[in-house]
Amino acid sequence: MAYFTYILASKSGKAIYIGVTNDLRKRVGQHRGGAGSVHTARYNIHRLVYYEIHKKLEQALLQERKLKRWRRSWKNDLIQKHNPYWADLMMEVPL
Repeated sequence: MAYFTYILASKSGKAIYIGVTNDLRKRVGQHRGGAGSVHTARYNIHRLVYYEIHKKLEQALLQERKLKRWRRSWKNDLIQKHNPYWADLMMEVPL
């Protein structure tokens, strides 16, 4: 089974959310439907701008914790490196 560490962003890119899931399509759908988290609902954070695939849950959780401790500028640089236009990556997510 694959696990995902992911970053969602608001339309403006000012607000982000970092999470872990084993079903990225379903989880992003929950966020977009307002059931993902209070933070994503409050700040309209619905655009998938970055994700990583891990083989083990422990790896995904470690990466999530690591990213959450990073400075915001480092997170922005990570997103920018892999997704320069901060495009919604939902259509690229493997099934």
